[in-house]
Amino acid sequence: MIFGERWRYCGLKTEGMQITTGHLLEGARQAKGLTVVIDVFRAFSTACYAAAQGLAPIYPVGSLEEAFLLKEKLGDALLAGERNERKPEGFDLGNSPAQLLKAGFRGRPMIHTTSSGTQGIVHATGASEILTGSFVNAGAIVRYIRECRPGRVSLVCMGYACQYPTDEDTLCAEYILNALEGRESDFPAMKEVIRHGSGARFFEAASQAWAPAADFDLCLQLSRFDFVLRAEKNEEGLFLHKIEVH
Repeated sequence: MIFGERWRYCGLKTEGMQITTGHLLEGARQAKGLTVVIDVFRAFSTACYAAAQGLAPIYPVGSLEEAFLLKEKLGDALLAGERNERKPEGFDLGNSPAQLLKAGFRGRPMIHTTSSGTQGIVHATGASEILTGSFVNAGAIVRYIRECRPGRVSLVCMGYACQYPTDEDTLCAEYILNALEGRESDFPAMKEVIRHGSGARFFEAASQAWAPAADFDLCLQLSRFDFVLRAEKNEEGLFLHKIEVH
């Protein structure tokens, strides 16, 4: 696991870049500079699959009340998200990439609220720029940071319901950090740790209705997407802007 603040000078790619790692809401509140808010299971993996399906804009919001109010304003927007991993009453979708792909929605806005990832975005008020973080677009995140060459980067692992750190978010931060510092990561080994740790719940029979096994595989498809999702503002509030990074 990685904690604290690090300085690294690894050639031109990360020269002078201050990289800080943090956890949960406190980490989001303390984040400075270009901030990557990481939620692998499943908010920002789901958001990437939604963006790839043409759902746009994607509006990350903190509360169910905000989600319903924005839905009234936008009309045709999809409501997606979870509380306690389950789809909230009145929502079109849960927080499952497998279920999102099966539903086949395209070309509509999506309002997204979750117990971890979207909370991190709305609480990272000190960040100069916010990206969503997940394994499915980790390579694009690294390329984006290298191209921007910010003086400071914050990696924030949102954990389970903002309550405690989880394997997948901490290891995703480690993967991004290693790549920025020019080190290889053993992703198959990381995947095994996650499979037998915090990812084990995806293989329990009782959870298949809201956390299907397919989600584990979809969330751990390393660098499947060549884009980042950057938080920006329009007249409706925060939304995620899809930016291709090749």
